[in-house]
Amino acid sequence: MAVLAGRRARPAPYSYRSDPRVPPFPDDRPIFIFDAHCVLCSRWVELVLRYDRAGRYRLLAAQSALGRALYVHYGLDPENYETNILLIDGVALIKAEGSIRLAVGLGLPWSLAGILRVLPRRLADTLYEWVARNRFRMFGRRETCYMPRTVDHERFIA
Repeated sequence: MAVLAGRRARPAPYSYRSDPRVPPFPDDRPIFIFDAHCVLCSRWVELVLRYDRAGRYRLLAAQSALGRALYVHYGLDPENYETNILLIDGVALIKAEGSIRLAVGLGLPWSLAGILRVLPRRLADTLYEWVARNRFRMFGRRETCYMPRTVDHERFIA
């Protein structure tokens, strides 16, 4: 089992391809896996849709069968999402690292978030975890999963 949550060892790139629990999916572009019930996460998705004009990122709801399988594969809780996952070249980036890399990939002004890399990783992840634990209280919870607009359907993996 690939274990990412405990930070013991980073799984090999594309390790999910050999996991029978993870169905095949297009992984030729970065994929942002998010909690579709979380208002904050859904706003991140809207930001990606608005500023990723080249359509570089694909999006995947954690509540989908594939999203759940990937959370399980990486040793993350598939029910109480403590982090989003950013898959780039088959490598899973979680917590602060994934969010910063996503923002940097969107270009200016969002790429200025790259300055946060100067923070020690443990501190950045602690701040990320605090926001993650309090996100529903601070931003709210959607009663239904985030649904993309028709024009954005091709950006989502079902």
